[in-house]
Amino acid sequence: MARTGINTFGDLARRIRSGELTAAEAAHLLIAEMTDDELLWVLDGDVAPRSMAQLPGKIKAGPIVGGAIERLGIPGIRFTDGPRGVVIDGSTAFPVSMARGATWDPDLEQQVGTAMGLEARAHGANYSGAVCINLLRHPAWGRAQETYGEDPVLIGAMGAGLTHGLRPNVMACVKHFALNSMENARFRVDVTVDEHALHEVYLPHFKAVIDAGAESVMSAYNSVNGQFMDVNKVLLTDILRDEWGFDGFVTSDWVFGTHDGLESLEAGLDVEMPLRLLRARELPAALKDGRLSRDTVIRSAHRILRTTLGHAATRDLEEPSADVIAGPVHRALARTVATRAMVLLKNDTVGNAPILPLDPAIKRLAVIGKLAGQANTGDHGSSLVHPPATSSPLDGLREALPGVEIVHADGTDVTAAVAAATAADAAILVVGMDHDDEGERVENDDINLDVFGFPFTFGPFKWAMNKLAKKRSQFGRGGDRDALTLHPGDERLVAAVADANPRTAVVLIGGSAIIVEAWRTKVPAILHAWYPGMEGGRALADVLTGAAEPGGRLPVSIPTSAEHLPPFDAEARTIVYDASWGQRKLDHDGNTAAFPFGFGLGYTTFEHELVDHRVTETDGTATVRVRNTGPRTGSTVVQIYAADTSAARPVPQLIGFRRVDLAPGAESTVEVALDLTPTRQRDPRTHSWSRRPGTWGILAAAHSPSAIDDVQPLAV
Repeated sequence: MARTGINTFGDLARRIRSGELTAAEAAHLLIAEMTDDELLWVLDGDVAPRSMAQLPGKIKAGPIVGGAIERLGIPGIRFTDGPRGVVIDGSTAFPVSMARGATWDPDLEQQVGTAMGLEARAHGANYSGAVCINLLRHPAWGRAQETYGEDPVLIGAMGAGLTHGLRPNVMACVKHFALNSMENARFRVDVTVDEHALHEVYLPHFKAVIDAGAESVMSAYNSVNGQFMDVNKVLLTDILRDEWGFDGFVTSDWVFGTHDGLESLEAGLDVEMPLRLLRARELPAALKDGRLSRDTVIRSAHRILRTTLGHAATRDLEEPSADVIAGPVHRALARTVATRAMVLLKNDTVGNAPILPLDPAIKRLAVIGKLAGQANTGDHGSSLVHPPATSSPLDGLREALPGVEIVHADGTDVTAAVAAATAADAAILVVGMDHDDEGERVENDDINLDVFGFPFTFGPFKWAMNKLAKKRSQFGRGGDRDALTLHPGDERLVAAVADANPRTAVVLIGGSAIIVEAWRTKVPAILHAWYPGMEGGRALADVLTGAAEPGGRLPVSIPTSAEHLPPFDAEARTIVYDASWGQRKLDHDGNTAAFPFGFGLGYTTFEHELVDHRVTETDGTATVRVRNTGPRTGSTVVQIYAADTSAARPVPQLIGFRRVDLAPGAESTVEVALDLTPTRQRDPRTHSWSRRPGTWGILAAAHSPSAIDDVQPLAV
């Protein structure tokens, strides 16, 4: 029987699901039904510029829509942000991405992605910006908390895990493409990078997430090699599409991420988000007078519609109930993730036992620091989640230890803090950062709209920007960090409390590395808790009391001095990114880390032995024997490193990892998948990859090794 009527989005999605059409064929049929005005409509967000000042409220209330066309049933892209959870009010606030990177557990991250995808869909979204994977070049970056760490292999695996979890319910957007790792100057800075560093350091994790199925890419604010990312054809088309084969759609970072409506479309940016701003003003006339070809419009429209149709046809059939949003299952997951993320950096024995876990016989506990009474889920920028409830460290400890007298001193009065510590059996000192110290800087002091090509004659937009600027206080100061150490007052507080009570444990709160050299020898225990999410207080109590172990391993290296890191100028207008950063720079320069990449203690001990390995040019498998040599059940992260042993100073590079849980005395032989990208190089002329010259060896370790011992030759 012949079909009648117009092709609507819903009908075409059903035909894809039945196998009658491919998504590409369906997109062509839908485009055939569309007018030129409708085709242009899908190329930007649906929010009017005059609504700019209301964006924070709109973001919390529901998804932000782009390209919805009621006549054809096109729902558009229905965006909600991340990455610590769905930013629509009432959602689960998970630990920040850096904390989740510290779990070294892509399977657990996939569970987080599943939870976020269900909640986003239950809120009416079909598109999530949760997958943030910019490499941490320097720990002063204000938004370090939004990525997974400093290593491309770790970041790529964790981002792929989150992507796998999101996709059954929402399209996954990976961001910010590319080389976005400064905050204060993010709108203006031009990053210069050579071909080797670009492809071998700053892009592999993006390719890993795209290979995992991410449907969309968000371009960054910054400029790369002289071109802002929205008009950077080299990255958006030559690399992303032509070299990697990406067939999804690209959206701009919001508002200030598009500099030219027409040029950006031709360069490969498909959607200007979230406002009908530059493109709405430029494209209709350009299409009419021939400066913009209809084929270019159709190219981007087809990418958007093909992807959204394909998602609509293949997502899980069952619609999630609103009950999943911050429900008991997701809150329990947030608590588990937080415990698996906390990194025990130090745990000396005092008397007959280590400081942690706390002695069950404790009667009086001093909990010190202003952050002890705050849930402190992370910065107050675009990733801010508003959960229905939170748990602070003080809340969690009081709930977990009902029979213990807990005294809180906020630390503003050092004498009172010392008195509380002196009178207690043990002291827990909670210090670190909050949204004023680091995070997204929503409104920058030196912002000047002329750099974006914005229409100054557009009065409603200027009014909206001025109104939004007045709301800055609700977001916090944010921005890049002023120092990598604690505040001087916190360092004095740590020293004073440690002198008053030898059983003092310091809990660090923050989104990245914190240098602790001024005081780390003065305290017997240090635990990095990151920003641990809505259940963070309960999770912290689980770890401190021993109900759970501190399962985290550092996703960053912690140096002894900021001088050992690459240069960082928060206000830079130009900067060079090379292939020397983090643990690799420390090793190359011969500087020992205070705590190396991958480091973390537990409440038990493990042995690792590399038994065998099998590799091809690009990947492989390592076989490792793991044994729990300690007194209780626990976990370890088997880490596989490769190094050029012929180098004067070999630089170990992570090529694989796997988390293993074992009972005391138990032994297991596990297979670890390998990614050999760090041992390979790309020819800038032919774009072909080959093994980097040298004598490569492979070893298993509990963290990035300071010495290259027990190395097996890495041979194909």
